[in-house]
Amino acid sequence: MKDIFYTVKVTSDNHFYSSIGVEELNHLEMVGTIVYQLTRNLSEEEIKKSGFDAYFVDHTTGIYPSSAAGVPFTAAYLQSKGDPITDLHEDMAAEQKARTTYDNILRLCDDPDVKDPIRFLRAREVVHYQRFGENLRILTDKLDSKNYYQFNPSFDKKCFKNK
Repeated sequence: MKDIFYTVKVTSDNHFYSSIGVEELNHLEMVGTIVYQLTRNLSEEEIKKSGFDAYFVDHTTGIYPSSAAGVPFTAAYLQSKGDPITDLHEDMAAEQKARTTYDNILRLCDDPDVKDPIRFLRAREVVHYQRFGENLRILTDKLDSKNYYQFNPSFDKKCFKNK
């Protein structure tokens, strides 16, 4: 999950972060729907044969957010440092991780009813990566124009004092 609760307004577009956040929640809903549609009519034999039995015991065919390895979703996945440059880099990395996951699904899947929406989601991750990159450029241009640095060793000598 990406850092959808970004707190710093970088551009004049007030809706940039909230729209990406809402879209990411929609991605979660789409993936959950795909999983539900693929599992809702499984027979007992199919559940056991596919390795879905451990999940089924705990959740039946309900959608429980977890990784492919079965690790449950946690709020620890939402990364935020409060530094806009750091947070934008984290957002960009998260978009690339999501794209890679979709690439891996596409490599393993032959069902067009799964592949088509996954291709769509993959394309959206690329667009999000580009938008975060544009906002990173805008932010660094703003900071450069003001000759502003969060941390500058020549001014922050107290940070380098030997104790």
